[in-house]
Amino acid sequence: MGFYDLTKEERAKKVADIQYEMQQALQSGENTPMLEYFNYEDTYIRKAAYLGMGRIYNQQASLRTHVLQCLTQLKNNESEFIRQTVINAAGEIGTFQFEKVVHFFDEALFDAHHRVRNAVIGSLKKMGQKNPKPTLSWAKGYLHHPDKEVRREICHGIELRGRTHPEDILPLLETLQHDETRRVRDTLVHVIGQISYKKGCLPKVVSALNDWENEALVKDAIDEIIDVHSPKRYEKFSALSQEEVVTYLSENFKNT
Repeated sequence: MGFYDLTKEERAKKVADIQYEMQQALQSGENTPMLEYFNYEDTYIRKAAYLGMGRIYNQQASLRTHVLQCLTQLKNNESEFIRQTVINAAGEIGTFQFEKVVHFFDEALFDAHHRVRNAVIGSLKKMGQKNPKPTLSWAKGYLHHPDKEVRREICHGIELRGRTHPEDILPLLETLQHDETRRVRDTLVHVIGQISYKKGCLPKVVSALNDWENEALVKDAIDEIIDVHSPKRYEKFSALSQEEVVTYLSENFKNT
């Protein structure tokens, strides 16, 4: 039976039970529940496990060393589910103590499995949003890594911070404007669109793009911004209509 086959009350009890089992295991120095729940086929059980580990770390200071030791013991497990859940748990910790888990991400960026690398992106998003200074400083160090997939993952990972504070990531994105790898370029254009549609964000994005050198890239980014505001994309979530965006661009973007 899957997690969402349970009733709301049963789901709440399951989440509490998972956290309790893990906490008891950490206190006794064994990893059996973590091996089970981190490797569970149902993604929502794994999510309950990594969120639970984050809460234990946050609420039980006496168990923080045990949590980190457990994650360290599991980070190289042969199961990609376990490695993925380790990184997601590390991401929960990194939202307020990034320095304690940075080494997990230094390794996981190069994991052989896409699940684990995607967990890095997801963790980077939530850490960048809640604990931006150390997270973005770390990300900056990988933006020009020789591995194109690392560059793409970092570009994608800093997106969420940009949705509320585009000025924090636009200088980082600007350094990628001449990247010739299609996947990196496409991700860059996508991220620019994603950080443009919330209230107060478009003027900051357009102001930055006015100073970028790569005219072809900027043109694609402007097209993406317009498209993001369309009814088929995010118009109902955006601060401006597509028509208002086009008008704003005609008045404020120097190349229109």
